[in-house]
Formats: sequence, structure tokens, C-alpha cells
Amino acid sequence: MTEMAELIIPSLLETLYMVFFSTIFSILLGFPLGILLVISEKGSIWEKPLLNNILNSIINLLRSFPFLILMILLFPLSKLLIGKTIGTTATIVPLAIAAAPFVARVMESSLKEVDRGVIELSLSMGATTPQIITRVLLPEALPSIIHGVTLTIINLIGYSAMAGSIGGGGLGDLAIRFGLYRFQTDVMVASVIVIVILVQSVQFMGNTLAKVLNKK
Repeated sequence: MTEMAELIIPSLLETLYMVFFSTIFSILLGFPLGILLVISEKGSIWEKPLLNNILNSIINLLRSFPFLILMILLFPLSKLLIGKTIGTTATIVPLAIAAAPFVARVMESSLKEVDRGVIELSLSMGATTPQIITRVLLPEALPSIIHGVTLTIINLIGYSAMAGSIGGGGLGDLAIRFGLYRFQTDVMVASVIVIVILVQSVQFMGNTLAKVLNKK
């Protein structure tokens, strides 16, 4: 058990490190994209059809790439930003970029759930576009946004496990190195169990927070 813990704990910390920072950066990238998608569509509060079409095309293009292929394509960017192409820190770059389009779609879906009547009422009272975004759209859609962020984190946990197959580190790397190459099935099973527990914990916390915010 001690030897197993010495293998699992460092890999778990690497996974948490990758997922935490890639979640932050993917939200920083995807959050404004999602808002722009909603407010720039035809008939919305800041109608820009050309911009909306361009954003939709870019997001659809990025989402069409399988993660492992996208990660390989982004090796030069990781090299430029981090100074290396493999390792836990370098993996954050493709993880964030891969998740950003998903975050944008989640934001778009959440904001579109807001009652159109509330938006029109705000417009009739003279609210500006930034005021509608910050005081109407985001507060009204917050529980749904929390659910979306929860799904993003869970997806990133899965992506981080796949990244282990090409030197990304974390629990996926541990499962592959010991379970596949060294035929230590117990290590692979333990890695999978930890990943499952991690996913279930994130889902529970996300659901709980969304319910609290929804009641408020």
C-alpha cells in the first residue's frame, strides 16, 4: 500500500495541477467567446452576423479535432510558451485550447436559457449592453454556467488522462507506464479508481453549488 501511494499521490497531484490551470485558462478563453456568440447573433442585443459566423466557424473547427491530434499540432505553441513540448506544464496549453470551444458552447447554451422578456425589460429601461451582460444574463444563467464548468472540468480530467499517452504526466501516464508497458494491472486499476473518484467528487460539488445558487 505504501508503494502504491508513492506512485498514485504524485500522479494525482500532477493531474490536479493540469486540470486546475487548464480549467482557468479555458474559461478565460471560452467565457468571452460564449458571450460574444450570444450577443452578436441575429436579433440579439449587439447584432453582428459576420462576427457571429466567424466565431462559430472557428469554434466548430477546433471542436472537430481529436484531442491527441490537436495536442500534437500544438507542440510548437507549447514549445514557444513553456519552452518544452512534453511534461505536465506543457500539457496545460493544448488542454486549455481544446476545452475553450467547449466552454464557449456551454456559455452560449446557458445564456440562451435566460428569459428573453427579462432582457427586453432591461432594454426598455435603458440598460446598456455591458449592463445587460453583467446584471441580467450572467446572474440569471449562473446555475447553468456552474453545471457547464463542472462538465468542462470532467472533460479535462479525461483529456489529461489521454495526454499521459504522449508524455503529459498524471494518472493517465502512470496507468500507461505501469499497466500497459510493465503489466502491473493493480497500478492501472488503482489509477482508474482514483480518476473515477475524482470525477464523482467534481460532479457532486458542481451539482451542490448549482443547487445553492439556484435557490438564491
